[in-house]
Amino acid sequence: MKTVKTLGMLAVAAVIFAMAPFNEKTEKEKEGHHETIVAIAAETEALSTLVAAVEAAGLVETLQSDGPFTVFAPTNEAFAALPDGTLESLLLEENRDQLIQILTYHVVPGKVMSTDLSDGMTAETAEGSSVTINVNNYGVTVDGASVVQADVEASNGVVHVIDTVIIPQPKSSY
Repeated sequence: MKTVKTLGMLAVAAVIFAMAPFNEKTEKEKEGHHETIVAIAAETEALSTLVAAVEAAGLVETLQSDGPFTVFAPTNEAFAALPDGTLESLLLEENRDQLIQILTYHVVPGKVMSTDLSDGMTAETAEGSSVTINVNNYGVTVDGASVVQADVEASNGVVHVIDTVIIPQPKSSY
């Protein structure tokens, strides 16, 4: 029994240490001033691939605007888990429209905090499709992607860090 408790405590400690990059507060945040969604992502090493994708899609200015926006931000590991060559292909100029479609699927207009979520709810994305939110004893998922850090507040909305790149379903033609 003591071993189980020790393993449980080690697991909790590992999660806390793993989340440390997402919990660091800048001096501005400590003073009550939050940065934009883009600035927060740019300062978070685990979101550097997302920042590169947002830049390639030409969405920086949009995500720096007043908003508010809710961004489900995939980690670098989430992008790395895409099939080989997918990210590189999406970053090419000729695939910019597809990249914009995928990135805007990660954005919900308005500021949706974790306390606003309920199991089975849907939210319309900036892309035009809806994502499904599931809430249970194991956590929160967005279209199957687990939220690994919730409620990172920004001056123009909120960021929820997720472990998977979510892809919109193709629209039916009928």
